[in-house]
Amino acid sequence: MSAAPGTSPVPTRPTVTEREARQVAEAAREQDWRKPSFAKELFLGRFRLDLIHPHPLPADEAAQRGEEFLAKLRDFCETKIDGALIEREARIPDEVITGLKELGALGMKIDTKYGGLGLTQVYYNKALALVGSASPAIGALLSAHQSIGVPQPLKIFGTREQQETFLPRCARTDISAFLLTEPDVGSDPARLATTAVPDGDEYVLDGVKLWTTNGVVADLLVVMARVPKSEGHRGGITAFVVEAGSEGITVENRNAFMGLRGLENGVTRFHRVRVPAAHRIGAEGQGLKIALTTLNTGRLSLPAMCVGAGKWCLKIAREWSAAREQWGKPVALHEAVGSKISFIAATTFALEAVVDLSSQMADEDRNDIRIEAALAKLYGSEMACLMADELVQIRGGRGFETADSLRARGERAVPAEQMLRDLRINRIFEGSTEIMHLLIAREAVDAHLSVAGDLIDPEKSLGDKARAGAGAGVFYAKWLPRLVAGPGQLPGAYGDFKHGIDLSPHLRYVERTSRKLARSTFYAMSRWQGKMETKQGFLGRIVDIGAELFAMSAACVRAELLRRRGEHGREAYQLADAFCRQSRIRVEELFGRLWTNTDDLDRKVVKGVLSGTYTWLEQGVVDPSGDGPWIADATPGPSTKENVHRPIR
Repeated sequence: MSAAPGTSPVPTRPTVTEREARQVAEAAREQDWRKPSFAKELFLGRFRLDLIHPHPLPADEAAQRGEEFLAKLRDFCETKIDGALIEREARIPDEVITGLKELGALGMKIDTKYGGLGLTQVYYNKALALVGSASPAIGALLSAHQSIGVPQPLKIFGTREQQETFLPRCARTDISAFLLTEPDVGSDPARLATTAVPDGDEYVLDGVKLWTTNGVVADLLVVMARVPKSEGHRGGITAFVVEAGSEGITVENRNAFMGLRGLENGVTRFHRVRVPAAHRIGAEGQGLKIALTTLNTGRLSLPAMCVGAGKWCLKIAREWSAAREQWGKPVALHEAVGSKISFIAATTFALEAVVDLSSQMADEDRNDIRIEAALAKLYGSEMACLMADELVQIRGGRGFETADSLRARGERAVPAEQMLRDLRINRIFEGSTEIMHLLIAREAVDAHLSVAGDLIDPEKSLGDKARAGAGAGVFYAKWLPRLVAGPGQLPGAYGDFKHGIDLSPHLRYVERTSRKLARSTFYAMSRWQGKMETKQGFLGRIVDIGAELFAMSAACVRAELLRRRGEHGREAYQLADAFCRQSRIRVEELFGRLWTNTDDLDRKVVKGVLSGTYTWLEQGVVDPSGDGPWIADATPGPSTKENVHRPIR
């Protein structure tokens, strides 16, 4: 049934059980694996080096086009972007955004036939790393616009008419934003409350969206809303392209954060906003699948900017540690500081290897990279924060001091503390570390769940379980014996990675450890069965081990590529060797914590905290927090606030 013209029913927050929420998330997954995946095979105990080595490379024409744009972008960053000004004024100047539009930066990933630059994923990421080093807020603006905003979902799921209508605008003039999160809905979209009620050839949108990156300045929005099921409408969470200036849309607040002070992020209210049915992306109910598919490559933008951050941290650490002396020698030569510099250098090399490899595989489209992209996002965001923290420590008191304060007293204005603040959001943006652990773990154990799904499902009948048991027996009878031995136990395996420095032991380690990781996952499935999905601590460590193995593989393959091309090969081998040795220590620690940890005790303590058992421990302090609800009221209706939307023309 359609709503009466000009009206729409008051949306009610869906009440869902944990099982129902999981079913919604599961239905949105891409469940088919039509192409090989290096990372998926890695988690299954199969080290498919042939999928990533020799390292894939961009075509000459694509590389030339990318390098030409990078040269223009570098000049723009050096002459037109004042990162300190953006930090002080908490706003990107309009003329800077206008200049980026004229440069074509809004259309880096948009096909040339729509007025875009048609850059590959590799060069798009290099551009984000470059511009993000000048101003992380600008990097976030460009990434949100192209990685998850209107261009990417339309490129994959849009009709020809939608692409011809919106992509030329996105390429040159219009900024876009992605709106999914709500005040009471984060990573659990089953509870999405914003509705899109069919009304003839239109939908009527009502609801409130939170943390709409680019929403304050956007011209076009991708909005996720729930379509009620009715006659002729399958319903479900659905994606729409919405004109940001439509009647009934109010940007009620420009949010401010710990870092990324120039971020144009707000709260957006929809009240009886009419959207043509022709602006719906895909079918009703496909919204979450569209969002997740868009993020398969979209997630690579954040680790790309983390690579840029690592490069900057290394530069500052090198220059400062050579100039600063303590006890008669540069601080870099003191082991306590030197180990931090080595960590930054080796990790930056490996992270760039991960991002470039994943990006090139995305460009070639021969492999399924959903796990690789997720691992890159997880690993990049975590390691970049560690590198920035180490830089602050290397700088000492100057690392804690703001760039403006340093400048005011006559020293070089190094924004180390700002870098740390700006990077912190990456562990939350586009899937928090905790959510990424669960997402990757679900994909990593997909093969197990596929063969044992009914066996571990408490709601299935004994007959279903018996049939599932028989199928699982056949699968594991073939799979488990392959985990016993492999090339990693042969001394000469991967010998083509020995050139002065020998990286072959690291690749043998990855192969052996991949099998050990798969065995550990199987043991856990056998032990916990249906409760496996609740063992988030265990699953997180499994994923972290996989991330380290992927990074080690990428680092070795990149080092060999650079050696063959005559581009700092010896130095690359040295960095790869250092990274792999550091990584192996982390892997062994993670394996130890798989079975020796405080997970069970932690759960007991948490129950005590929530029940008030330890409130006595909170005594002796005052709480400076202001009054107000923990979660803002998001009741649909007309806005009572000033519209702070400011499109840039």
